[in-house]
Amino acid sequence: MTTAVIPSLTQANAVLPDEYRSFDDAEVIERIEHVKRVRGPELTILGHHYQDKRIVRLSDHIGDSFGLSEAAAREQAARYIVFCGVHFMAESAKILCRDDQVVLHPDLSAGCPMADMADIDQVEWAWDDLMASAPGRTVIPVTYMNSDAELKAFCGRNDGIVCTSSNAGAVFDWAYERGDAVLFFPDEHLGWNTGRKWGLTSDETALWDPRYEMGGVVLKELGDARLILWKGYCHVHTRFKVAHLEQARLDDPAVKIIVHPECTADVVDSADGCGSTGFICKYVDDAPKGASIAIGTEINLIDRLADEYRDKRIVPLTRSLCPNMYKVSLNDLLWTLEELGEVNVVAMPEDIKTHARLALGRMLGVSA
Repeated sequence: MTTAVIPSLTQANAVLPDEYRSFDDAEVIERIEHVKRVRGPELTILGHHYQDKRIVRLSDHIGDSFGLSEAAAREQAARYIVFCGVHFMAESAKILCRDDQVVLHPDLSAGCPMADMADIDQVEWAWDDLMASAPGRTVIPVTYMNSDAELKAFCGRNDGIVCTSSNAGAVFDWAYERGDAVLFFPDEHLGWNTGRKWGLTSDETALWDPRYEMGGVVLKELGDARLILWKGYCHVHTRFKVAHLEQARLDDPAVKIIVHPECTADVVDSADGCGSTGFICKYVDDAPKGASIAIGTEINLIDRLADEYRDKRIVPLTRSLCPNMYKVSLNDLLWTLEELGEVNVVAMPEDIKTHARLALGRMLGVSA
């Protein structure tokens, strides 16, 4: 049998055998549940909020990227950890788990376009330019969880940290206690929305575009900036426009609108609330019966919330799907489970894992 192992930071596709493509959902679910019963506590399945609701129901832990990172770090009994999400999430689990634990990802081609908007070479070039722009200034690199392991390792090596949309504010507190400025990548919108809440102004912020020399930023502006944002974005969340909020309020004047902080600033400013997927789930849970809530985030989460809270009106601002999250299918999950440890194994160079663990550990410490 050939073992399909993916090294960190590459996207290969371990091809699903034809026999697994022919099974219907009922058979697949029955066989997955059988593997779970047989394996017991030595197997745990982590399911991101954006996964298909059938996979969410089969998961042992459900959450956003931060919550699942915590779950991976706490996991003691499981020998096998299967992460149903996108590749950077499975990498983070691999970083945080023990060496004797095997981390698997049901579809190794499920990447993240935003994570791909910053690579290690670009970030290191930007870092060199930043260091030269203001000698003696202390810059703290902060990478969003939605980034490859090499970027997390870069932060670990350079006294930096990882953040999620759940804890970005606390991470900014941590960073500015230790430095004069922050380099934040790869999502400019989360960085800008967090910076504004932290009290930073546009005059204190620079936008680094890796397509241009010196990021397209004037040297003096770069030297003066307290927050340097990377030009990157999530296509799922930048799809939402102010016009969608206006239409939602026309459709129902009583509606409350909640959006994710990866949305653009004008959308965030126009909404009634803004927060991570964990925040959104809690908001819906806390809302009274009969509440009307329009949500600006990935459609799979919204559909699941609408199913779970039928006593409330839960609708999307507009339909926005993450195609990479959607790649992970029941059939992929079954194959991974029935060939446990033989296919779709996440591997990582030890030096990257060591330094990335430093940055993730700092994040978990801030959030403790």
